[in-house]
Amino acid sequence: MDQEFLLNLLKATISLFIVVDPFGNIPIFIGLTSNMDSGRRAKAFRMAVITGFILLMIFAIAGRWVLQIFNITLYSFRIAGGILLLFLALELLMKEKVYAKISPEESGAVPLGVPLLVGPGAITATIINLESVGFSATMIAVAIVCIITWIVLKFIEPIHRLLGRVGSTVVSKVMAMLIAAIAVQFILEGVSEYISEII
Repeated sequence: MDQEFLLNLLKATISLFIVVDPFGNIPIFIGLTSNMDSGRRAKAFRMAVITGFILLMIFAIAGRWVLQIFNITLYSFRIAGGILLLFLALELLMKEKVYAKISPEESGAVPLGVPLLVGPGAITATIINLESVGFSATMIAVAIVCIITWIVLKFIEPIHRLLGRVGSTVVSKVMAMLIAAIAVQFILEGVSEYISEII
């Protein structure tokens, strides 16, 4: 692997990991699986990671085709994706996500897998990574993020005890600010590309 590929891979992995934000979602994961024993909780988390991995891989493989079929330019998608990520960041900063009265048996795929791990923001980041850093780097980044997420979920109880409720909230808010910064960067890059094209 050359240096440019490694830098692209690092960029794609970090941007996707920030959006997926497994650490910030730890309190929600704990709450949704509070009625499960350790075996059922582990099964739910595995289902969440598998669901998220498959969905992101589908968009990593078909993302370029989706853009082509709808004749969407990359700068348009950057701007739209940036706006979407910005709204997501503001939602995370302004209020807490609450998923109540959800059956533990159903929580593995929904909402743990979708939309908590893989929502519109993660899908947007994946497609933008696909166009920005290429297919190989995007696919590897998706795999790396899913593996890290699985490790986080596997050790969720000690991590939750270590961070505590306040620590988990702080991590979530910091991640939200980073998402907002990435969103603004996407918008600025999209506008810059559009201006360069029309000039």
